[in-house]
Amino acid sequence: MTADTPLWSPTPASIAASRLGRFTAWVDERRGLSLGQDYDAVWAWSTQHLDQFWADVATWFDVFPGEPPVRDDEVLGDRSMPGATWFPERTLNLAQLALRHATDDRPAIVSVHETETGLSEPTEVSWAELRGQVGAFAATLRRLGVQRGDRVAGYLPNVPEAVVAFLGCASIGAVWSTCAPDFGTRSVLDRFAQIEPVVLVAVDGYRFNGKAHDRRDVVAELRAALPTVRTTITLPRLFADVPDGALAWADAVADEQDPVFEALPFNHPLWIVFSSGTTGLPKGIVHGHGGVAIEQLKQGGLHIDVGPGDRFYWYASTAWIMWNIATCSLLTGATVVVHDGAPGFPTLDTQFAVAEATGLTYLGTSAGYLTACERAGLRPVDTRDLSALRSIGSTGSPLPAAAYEWVYEAVKPDVFLGSLSGGTDVATGFIGSSLLLPVVAGELQRPMLGVAAASWDEHGHPVVGDLGELVVTEPMPSMPLYFWADPSGTRYREAYFEPWPGVWRHGDWLEITPTGSCIITGRSDSTLNRGGVRMGTADLYAAVESIPAIADCVVLGVEQRDGGYWMPLFVQLTPGFELTDALVAEIGDAVRRDASPRHVPDEVIVVPGVPHTRTGKRLEVPLKRLFQGVDPARALNVGAVDDPAAVEHFVRLAGERGAR
Repeated sequence: MTADTPLWSPTPASIAASRLGRFTAWVDERRGLSLGQDYDAVWAWSTQHLDQFWADVATWFDVFPGEPPVRDDEVLGDRSMPGATWFPERTLNLAQLALRHATDDRPAIVSVHETETGLSEPTEVSWAELRGQVGAFAATLRRLGVQRGDRVAGYLPNVPEAVVAFLGCASIGAVWSTCAPDFGTRSVLDRFAQIEPVVLVAVDGYRFNGKAHDRRDVVAELRAALPTVRTTITLPRLFADVPDGALAWADAVADEQDPVFEALPFNHPLWIVFSSGTTGLPKGIVHGHGGVAIEQLKQGGLHIDVGPGDRFYWYASTAWIMWNIATCSLLTGATVVVHDGAPGFPTLDTQFAVAEATGLTYLGTSAGYLTACERAGLRPVDTRDLSALRSIGSTGSPLPAAAYEWVYEAVKPDVFLGSLSGGTDVATGFIGSSLLLPVVAGELQRPMLGVAAASWDEHGHPVVGDLGELVVTEPMPSMPLYFWADPSGTRYREAYFEPWPGVWRHGDWLEITPTGSCIITGRSDSTLNRGGVRMGTADLYAAVESIPAIADCVVLGVEQRDGGYWMPLFVQLTPGFELTDALVAEIGDAVRRDASPRHVPDEVIVVPGVPHTRTGKRLEVPLKRLFQGVDPARALNVGAVDDPAAVEHFVRLAGERGAR
């Protein structure tokens, strides 16, 4: 088998049976086109005629139920970037669209969680129960005085209650935001203090990797430090007591009732998710009801091919946009499977155990997890009943070719494997999968429909067969409405629209092959990306710089050629200190406490100095490129560095340790 031999190929019958195949046939008939089964033709139409494509998506998925069909001229009021306005005359509510499937007799949510010794038995929440609990929670919020636009914050693990709270907020037009409970107090406050929530929904603790983690003290600190919070709703996971002055979750959802949905403008704020915080405080990214709903219906229904009868899972924490995306699989009528616990506890094959126990039809995970399973020599095909499993999705970092081959040899020979690349920034994918195309090891199939993605060189010219910056040249409905506390839009423009005004620059290296497939090789910026969860360096620096022994530091997230990920912390010590085991432990403890366990570096390495730009910024990206094997002359400009001698030390280190 050659490197470009497909591992999986569609057939005319499989294409015709897919949701995208049925959609394109409908479009051809509706518009007198002849797109047929040619994905590239469908993509070209979808990006060259945004108004037609998104009008057809809205009509196909009945995004505006009870209203007249969407006309093409209703789709885009303004197509500039940033600032495009979508469906300016239409109203909707994402929660209403998700809960319209409540007549289904299949479960809406299936839940598994970590116990002291392993994994729990699955439990189910019916569509009717979900709708009733959402109605109850929404009524509680209204009783507490929560209004449209007010923020509700969740400090919660991946549990059904988080889904209920989110949909309850959405139903009344409140704005949801969440942090995972492994975040320390400082990291949570860096996010929640910005958005001034009026209600905090918080867990008392969680289990992870065989250990119980008590978070009652953190919740108490959050309550004391967030003066806008009028009510705290507590969710018991480890303890039975309710803190003084708090409302028990059971009481908040006791009065089950049918929700009353607010009719909201297409661009009404739905949630605030946070950037990685590479420089300064994490940026609050605001997405709208309509943009998320229509993008997720497109991604879930046409690309991932899920709908009623499917059981959809993506391993994620509530700090990762994949939690939001997995929850939005409810929009398609699929059952969402939620998993609260470590990805590999009690054994590395735990996610395949979840697939077996819950009858998954779609298993979503990270490239890091699949690579770890491949390197450990696991063979779920021999040990797990995966007969229901049709598709596997991977995201978070590039999936190496060896992991593709392992899936087809050791998991299931006829499964559809899709590698996806997107971002918190747009709450969807840029590059992804399609059942109309073959699967080739190491390649992402194509840009997604409606996404005018390209690879540009440093001069802004498209490139094929070489690395360039991932750019998007036409607007997408789920691009951020704005950044929180950025009234002029300056930070928003600086984040994505430099150096090319009007063109979205995402921060990933992208190669488009001569056949049209795509290869993502990692971040072109300094965002950390461990286990599929993107994290900022600022949280880590804040923790480490509080230690007197550390004079300066820089952390790198290095995607390696073999699919591995190396996250070293380089430290410049204060005179008189040495790097002892005790200091390494102190660094780990501080990062774990003030940032999160995921921020703890793989290794701590002493350097004589940390180089910066002339304006004082750490050289995170150039140093990372050194360790990826890029020639120093291409990786950085020594003349623009404050300490060339420090750079030389990193060049020597990279020669010894880099490009693995």
